[in-house]
Amino acid sequence: MQTNRNAAFAAALLTRRKWLISATAAAASLALGRDAGAQSSDKAFSNWVAGFRPRALKRGVSEKTYDRVMGAVKPDTSVYAQQRSQPEFTEQLWQYINRRCSDHRVTTGKTRAQENAALLARVEKDYGVDRYLMLGLWGMESSFGDVMLNTKYMRPVIPALAALAWGEPRRRKYWEAELLNALVIVDRGWAEPADMIGSWAGAMGHTQWMPEVWLNVGVDYDKDGRISPLGKPDDAFAGTARYLVERGKYQRGETWGCEVKLPAGFNTRLADKRTWRSYAKWQALRVARADGAAFARPDDQVRLWLPVAGGPAFLIGQNYFAFRSYNPSDSYTLALVHLGDRIRGEPPFHQQFPGGERAPTLAELQEIQRRLTASGFPTDGTDGRVGSDTMQAVRAYQQKMGLLPADGYAGLKVLARLRQGP
Repeated sequence: MQTNRNAAFAAALLTRRKWLISATAAAASLALGRDAGAQSSDKAFSNWVAGFRPRALKRGVSEKTYDRVMGAVKPDTSVYAQQRSQPEFTEQLWQYINRRCSDHRVTTGKTRAQENAALLARVEKDYGVDRYLMLGLWGMESSFGDVMLNTKYMRPVIPALAALAWGEPRRRKYWEAELLNALVIVDRGWAEPADMIGSWAGAMGHTQWMPEVWLNVGVDYDKDGRISPLGKPDDAFAGTARYLVERGKYQRGETWGCEVKLPAGFNTRLADKRTWRSYAKWQALRVARADGAAFARPDDQVRLWLPVAGGPAFLIGQNYFAFRSYNPSDSYTLALVHLGDRIRGEPPFHQQFPGGERAPTLAELQEIQRRLTASGFPTDGTDGRVGSDTMQAVRAYQQKMGLLPADGYAGLKVLARLRQGP
């Protein structure tokens, strides 16, 4: 997933939301057919590199940098099929949250909170962003940095961006702009091309910045003379906090919201995602925190949200939407803020989602992985972390055993069937 930039540039430049829309559309276009009409000959690419050179020089990239980087690059044409080659899983909201707020991730988050306590406290003081929600974002974006340089998920981004800028016609202007941003970063001495490892679409580092974000929102927080979302998390945290404040309008001191309990017979039409009321006014309508505690800031303005009929209800404020600006998905945002709260020490949601089940424990997930592997469905490890390999193994097992839906969810129903044996 990435971050954006300075408020002064907001009107003129792509926001993270726009990038996500662009990337989704690009992925869709790539999936339409083999290479989506992409060019392929080495001669054509070399001609394109020569033709692109004046644009880079006009942007301020030196001749030396351009010739050194682009003269050696080979386009990573595997990006054309990247999205098409990935298995697709349809997750219900409760499954999405359970998988991303797993025991392993919560435990790891608590460890990272201790290891980075001084840094998180400094960022919180300077920008006002809650340290636990920052941990939730870090966990969602890169599993606390664990997958940041994992070649199974990440790749050199300049060859990927070069391939997209050269051969992906439907979003060519966007990819060209990001390639130029990446070249400026190299020209400034902030990174070498070999250092710039990220997703197929070019997002990099602890909090998955696109080059445009790196270039325009980044902060040299560790004062080493360069900005980088890689390596130590200092710059990544500060730049991401800056984005949340400047782009997402994060409000210091406010919470993202909370789970609430509605009174019997409550008019759910009030959950229209348009009506803002203070916590105090919602309380006057007999809406209460699900944990029974008092609303800490009764004058803050919030909306009522019911993601799934019959499931938990939430009051969500401006800081929920600040994190949503980082990725315009309610599933993502709810999982992020919930992960932050779980790392903080708060419990799972009080109200279960309809048709849902509790999240499996770390020991239960490890047992699922062991039993699947022993049954001929390898999960590439038994550490209790559920990635694409485990999901593919679960789906294959579900299909063999006639378990419907075969959705790849490593949950309690799959574990119960595994325990029954062949």
